[in-house]
Amino acid sequence: MGSHDELIRLTACEVVERLKRREVSPLDLVEASLARIETVDGKVNAMVTLCPERARDQARRLMEAPPSEDPHWLGGLPLAVKDLNDVAGVRTTYGSQIFRDHVPERSDIMVERLEARGGITIGKSNTPEFGAGANTFNAVFGDTLNPWDVSLNAGGSSGGAAVALATGQVWLATGSDLGGSLRTPASFCSVVGLRPSPGRVASGPDGIKFETLPVNGPMARTVEDAALMLDAMAGWHIEDPLSLEAPTIGFRESARRRQPPKRAAFSPDLGVTPVNRETRAIAEAAAMKLEEAGCIVEEACPDFAGVPEAFQTLRALSYAAGMRELLETRRSELKPDVIWNIEKGRALDADSIGSAMLRRSKLYDDIAAFFSRYDVLIAPAACTPPLGIEQRWVREVEGTIFENYVDWLKIASVVTMTSCPSLALPTGFTADGRPVGVQLIGRPRGEAALLSAGAVLEELLGLSRLVPIEPRIPIVRSPA
Repeated sequence: MGSHDELIRLTACEVVERLKRREVSPLDLVEASLARIETVDGKVNAMVTLCPERARDQARRLMEAPPSEDPHWLGGLPLAVKDLNDVAGVRTTYGSQIFRDHVPERSDIMVERLEARGGITIGKSNTPEFGAGANTFNAVFGDTLNPWDVSLNAGGSSGGAAVALATGQVWLATGSDLGGSLRTPASFCSVVGLRPSPGRVASGPDGIKFETLPVNGPMARTVEDAALMLDAMAGWHIEDPLSLEAPTIGFRESARRRQPPKRAAFSPDLGVTPVNRETRAIAEAAAMKLEEAGCIVEEACPDFAGVPEAFQTLRALSYAAGMRELLETRRSELKPDVIWNIEKGRALDADSIGSAMLRRSKLYDDIAAFFSRYDVLIAPAACTPPLGIEQRWVREVEGTIFENYVDWLKIASVVTMTSCPSLALPTGFTADGRPVGVQLIGRPRGEAALLSAGAVLEELLGLSRLVPIEPRIPIVRSPA
């Protein structure tokens, strides 16, 4: 076995290969992860609930079992589970005071599948209350800080997951995404996050069935690691009516092929939002890198006019459907943003809902036509680099004022409405050292080709080995 410091700096794929060769044991990795958490998490507050004995028990059982023949076996690799997803026997709060002592009896389907394939849950990563908002803070555990500069926020709602990866506390982490909750923190923390197609990762057993806006997905330090995790997450499940069969060719194998797209489209703003000037320049430079791999890159994007408003309507409808009872019985314990979203949903009429559904349908027609010409669409993953932790949501970019806590996420939320997979990956840094990421948007259900293209761009950019890092406390506070 290697030292703890050596192990945490390996990629997930490298660690799994060592596990298969029995050069390292699951218990070695559990102890390395726990040691790293103890060393760095006090500076960033990413891992809010640990389950060390449960993890050690899982590791011992895996060590006693015969080798698995599963091609997507994780072999005893520790990972973080976002605190929105249940883990049996482990406190799961959803970032809410209402559930601060909640201990579920059953795990989320995604967690069950990861653990059945040799993943070990080391603990829960921080999230804003009910995942509402793209800055990770809550009244139960407090703020999660950006390791590149702890005066900055880490994005959300999968901010704890992104920070745990960037600081080497885990090799893989689960994320979830409704309006950018997986892609924004990946961009802010210089890690990789994949929002997969609806149904690619089975969800439940709780929640609203037939819902296609929120999805669970993998977060990692490299594209190939994200593909490894997606292989372990994917597959049909009888309790999820939208779940898809796993592909014949694994996602990791597709990523390793590194097939560049033939024709890519780039848009600095998807036509819907202001974007920070440095972010625009960094994202465009990254997109143009694909020309080195022989790809034709053109500036183009589908018509997203009216899609942000349709997204807000359908999001609010989901909040009203899923959280009405909490509003009626525990209103004083909900944060104002959650109350606003539920009440917005309850005030909707049939015409508003119908118009949003029709706009989304028209968008899909446009997407199908767009991807008959282009293999991938590239855009910034967020409209701004990370800002000060005290900004609960972004109020202004390039002179444009945002009206609410969802409004600044348009560059991510309009992609949600397409049902296309979107891969966020590190792209560069602003002059003052703040991370910037792009999102590569693929054809519907096109994760395999998307991961392959992402691996090409990742290699061209050469940033994947910059993490894990030690949390950085600035001498002079970064500007908000």
